[in-house]
Amino acid sequence: MFNKNARIIDENLIASYPKLDKNAKFKFECKPGIECFNKCCNDVNIFLTPYDIARLRKALGISSSEFLSKYTVLPIASNLRHPIVMLKMDDKTLNCPFLGKSGCSVYKDRPWSCRMFPVGIASPNEAEKLNNGEEFYFLIKENVCLGFNQEREWTIDGWFEDQGLKEYQELGELFKEISLHKFFVTAKAIEPVKLEMFYMVCYDIDKFRSFLFESTFFKRFEVDEERKQKIKTDDAELIKFGFEWLRFSIFGEKIFHLRKDYLDEEKVKVK
Repeated sequence: MFNKNARIIDENLIASYPKLDKNAKFKFECKPGIECFNKCCNDVNIFLTPYDIARLRKALGISSSEFLSKYTVLPIASNLRHPIVMLKMDDKTLNCPFLGKSGCSVYKDRPWSCRMFPVGIASPNEAEKLNNGEEFYFLIKENVCLGFNQEREWTIDGWFEDQGLKEYQELGELFKEISLHKFFVTAKAIEPVKLEMFYMVCYDIDKFRSFLFESTFFKRFEVDEERKQKIKTDDAELIKFGFEWLRFSIFGEKIFHLRKDYLDEEKVKVK
């Protein structure tokens, strides 16, 4: 979560930060009464993960399609190889759309980047270049933020636990593997239908669930009944399943197998 008018966090800037492990200590607190409270929720680039959208649309009681239409934008850049979704700031105030008088109105379901701040984590590519491939953390100290002047002390590990980051991190790492897949780097051209599939699976998860259960998908592919039921009701399981489907449908990895009875039916049709 970075102010686009202040600075962009890039490889060179990350290299200048002290590299921290999970036991590293720092002082920070954000709460009402601190002069800068809520200022970090103005004019920021918040990139949303699939799990962010799953939690937010559920908290708001709307579908993923409605959430995407009302609250997000798709940045346009020549170096983007697949769709990326950003939270849309208010047109007039540039505030986060969920910022209320008393703070974040979706705090329990706030996005991953809001939970992480002020802790940053090196991506696999950055870690490979800057720390011999080992994951590390760093603190993001924005000029507007006075939270570092507070006395409450944390470890990186303690911050993760307090902010409820476990499931966000697990699904975030899986999403990162998909987003940074060599396919997007090496493919000369990516078919629009594959980009549409990526967008639906990663972001429009209600539409993806309908795609699975209202089509012949489960008649065609082997999926055990227990997992099928989890996918039907559990968003995290649906997202994990979706990542596997992208590996199969876009990257060509042999993860899914056609059902034998479906193959037999097709053979009969051919005859």
